[in-house]
Amino acid sequence: MGHSDLTVLLLALAALLVAARVCGELARRLGQAEVLGEILAGVLLGPTILGRFAPAVQGAIFPAAGTPPAVTLAGIEQLAVGLFLFVAGMEVSLAAVRREGGRALAVSVGGMLVPFALGLGVALWVPHAVGATDGGSTGFALFFAVAMSISALPVIARTLIDLGIYRSGIGAVVIPSAIIMDLVGWLAFAVVLSAVDRHGGMPTSVAQTVMLTLGFCAVMLTVGRWLIDRALPWVQAYLSWPGGVLGFAFALALGSAAFTEWIGLHAIFGAFVAGVALGDSPHLRPRTRVVLEDFVRSFFAPLFFAGIGLKADLIGNFAPVVVGTVLAVACAGKLIGCGLGAWLSGLGPRAAAAVAMALNARGAMEIVLASMRFGLIGQTTFVALVVTALVTSLVAGPAIQRLLALKQVRGLANWLPPRAFVRRLQSDDREGAVRELVAAAGPAGVEIETAVQAVLAREVSAATGIGGGLAIPHARLAGLHTPVLALGVSEAGIAFDAADGRAARIIVLLLTPGEAEDEHLGLMAQVARELADPAVQRQVVQARSHTELIALLRAGTVAE
Repeated sequence: MGHSDLTVLLLALAALLVAARVCGELARRLGQAEVLGEILAGVLLGPTILGRFAPAVQGAIFPAAGTPPAVTLAGIEQLAVGLFLFVAGMEVSLAAVRREGGRALAVSVGGMLVPFALGLGVALWVPHAVGATDGGSTGFALFFAVAMSISALPVIARTLIDLGIYRSGIGAVVIPSAIIMDLVGWLAFAVVLSAVDRHGGMPTSVAQTVMLTLGFCAVMLTVGRWLIDRALPWVQAYLSWPGGVLGFAFALALGSAAFTEWIGLHAIFGAFVAGVALGDSPHLRPRTRVVLEDFVRSFFAPLFFAGIGLKADLIGNFAPVVVGTVLAVACAGKLIGCGLGAWLSGLGPRAAAAVAMALNARGAMEIVLASMRFGLIGQTTFVALVVTALVTSLVAGPAIQRLLALKQVRGLANWLPPRAFVRRLQSDDREGAVRELVAAAGPAGVEIETAVQAVLAREVSAATGIGGGLAIPHARLAGLHTPVLALGVSEAGIAFDAADGRAARIIVLLLTPGEAEDEHLGLMAQVARELADPAVQRQVVQARSHTELIALLRAGTVAE
């Protein structure tokens, strides 16, 4: 690679990362998964937008396939998707699968068989309706059927967390079901590729590939998991942090990926199973897990998902009939299969429908599968699969929220406008602090003094110091239309009669409408959770501006 080629490659990587970060942040602020924004970044930089309105610029930054920068970028994207699937595998809980095995099995069987059968039938009988250009083939039909049956564990988990039901009964069914469908779906995908994409130099037959795949999964999830569990304490104790554990984890992922590529599967399957084995170890520290996930998701994942949008011309290859058919087949198969399985396993109609809507989200996994198509599908079907993934991921959260009548979960950072942060409280007593915070909160529709007296009356009946240097004075007020919060910091601390006797240095005022008891209790619990960590508390006290405060609240616990 020459000087100019290297320059182009670095410029392309920089452009993809910046665009993916900006669009990902916009998506998150709109309540959507960041992956959707990252794909949109690629769409903006690819042939859909930039290539259509400024083809010379697009061609200069992203050269045509076959050139050294394009080949290298494709290699980086393959590495990125492998590491992304490795991190996705770390989210799999084998204990959850065992615990909810019966109901999850019923849901996952329905959620795979019905979409697979429906997709296979449509692809064989009316292949042109789903974008087949050669009259349809067995390979195309099998690939399309698997694409219809797979779900998206990372997107599903993120959706449930954002809605606050990850640990609920619905989450206890959805997550194990998604895990089972991911494992079986990727295995089926790997077998399909092995059967239809044999190429020169492949060391194994299809039958050998299947046997080696089953053996690999069995070994990695038993003996391999045991060996990893034994090695992790030594790695984390005697090697430098985080370099030692990062090296160990990525070597495991790449080695497993190399093995599955060698036996005729795609490398991503090996990386995924390695992630399952590593993530299931109780010795993997939460801090280490966060570092691994943040590193991959902040650098490698945006490159891959932006690269997907870069390849797809969503305007030039958009066929309304194909997109509509693929979307209808995908949604019908999942909603009927998962909903029926959940209902037959004992869930009520609305809960079963919510489970089905959650598992209908295709997101990242569907797009990964589409991008690994190896010539089995054309650009028209590829675009339809990408659109299907985007649409199903977009509607999952709002649909579940409506079905279960959930109220939107918002973090503390979303409730604190700049005026509601009092960096240094002037008062050194409880009443004065409450007055300052009520004035800063400015509750609309309620007199300041009325709010102050309501909070102080609550203090008389039961102290609001919860210990650990935190107090949450609060009240429910008639006439208030929406919750109001304010946060103040006291240098010396103010006594709020906490059980541990500690003065409160962080005081969070909470005012909610009089009839909103559930919301009131939920917000109190949320504030306590977000500010429970001593490291976060220290950084809140040290925050010099509202911007710094919001940044650390969004980041959570920060290593010091």
